[in-house]
Amino acid sequence: MDFLARAAELDAADPLAAHRNAFLDPGPASLVAYFDGNSLGRPLQATVDRLSAFVREEWGGRLIRGWDERWLDLPLTLGDRIGAAALGAAPGQTVVADSTTVLLYKLARAAVDAAVLSSGGTRDEIVLDTDNFPTDRYILEGIAGERGLTLRWVEVDTAEGVTPDLVADAVSERTALAVFSHVAYRSGWLADGPQITRIVHDAGALVLWDLCHSVGSVPVELDAWDVDLAVGCTYKYLNGGPGSPALAYVAARHQAALQQPIWGWLGRRDAFTMGPGYEAADGIRGFLSGTPPILGMVALETYADLLESVGIDAIRAKSLALTDFALEFIDAELAPLGVSVTSPRDHASRGGHVTVKRAGFREVTAALWEQGVIPDYRDPDAIRIGLAPLSTSFAEVATGLAALRDAVRGAGAGDSDGVGGPDLGDGSADAVGSPVTGLTP
Repeated sequence: MDFLARAAELDAADPLAAHRNAFLDPGPASLVAYFDGNSLGRPLQATVDRLSAFVREEWGGRLIRGWDERWLDLPLTLGDRIGAAALGAAPGQTVVADSTTVLLYKLARAAVDAAVLSSGGTRDEIVLDTDNFPTDRYILEGIAGERGLTLRWVEVDTAEGVTPDLVADAVSERTALAVFSHVAYRSGWLADGPQITRIVHDAGALVLWDLCHSVGSVPVELDAWDVDLAVGCTYKYLNGGPGSPALAYVAARHQAALQQPIWGWLGRRDAFTMGPGYEAADGIRGFLSGTPPILGMVALETYADLLESVGIDAIRAKSLALTDFALEFIDAELAPLGVSVTSPRDHASRGGHVTVKRAGFREVTAALWEQGVIPDYRDPDAIRIGLAPLSTSFAEVATGLAALRDAVRGAGAGDSDGVGGPDLGDGSADAVGSPVTGLTP
């Protein structure tokens, strides 16, 4: 198959194609294909403009008055926007603050403390899986150590992920909290959120979902699924920028009973009295701690505008089309070279990225980065192809995967040192940094 011609057809028919022009273009000398949108999303041109305006007008113009006029409420108002657009969450349940690690600690610690107290100490286990993201595992190991709890590990296939049957076998009357990733960071396995939530609830426990690889890519319905708690980052598919603040969801029914453990001034009732003692603010505000990272939230607001305009269902449809096309290329061009797919092929079980595996991929990744083709590497021997739907074209997928194919073959097309551009299968080879027909990174 001429994959570049096929990509051109798909780009021409893509209803979201015009949105690629909204992203900052670093130029072909810097970027040929970006396959790391599941680690760090690309900035919008509007983000550049909005941050500049914010520095001049809000920060520089309003100075300290900005806190009273808008900034103090931004964690809640922005949380509500993301909750409505991407999480299926009614207002008053989502907040933007801190980092994913800090929010995960807050919510998990609050949940296990409440469960242990209400059960008289009989609920003394945290259920988690062996392939969950390292931060999740480390945080829960720390909480278990602090509170004298036991970790109940769910052994999972790293090419797949957590399934309802595995969860049903792990939870019991001793479970205080279960914590899973909705989309597995290695394989892209998409867990059955509603069914797993029901299974945990049937055992009398709470569930906390890590949405880092879901939010902004895969539709999530936290209210409809009856989820208790969730956390997620905003620098991947929400394009908030490096280290942008995370988000937390706490179902309204739990907000009065759960007390988060990091008592900062901004989470206190009537924070500006600066009085003695701590009394948590009502509602989701009580899950705040310190001063909000406003600059990161301003960047995040820009992408929230685009997300609301396009809609998460349209984004998911483009995501699946991109990963389907990537799988076509991999099966035809990379599988004969010993590259295997370790991601689900079924739409119902696949998130927003595809993972491929072959010995030597660490070195291959380094070579691709030198060419301006940017996937990411994960031990052991795996490359993730993370395709951000609004900023990625089908031509970009074809070009980048052709570069991967050529690197696996051991040399770039037309270059003895392996640094040349990929052979696109149309009788030509593009040098590093040269424009590729139909490619809008």
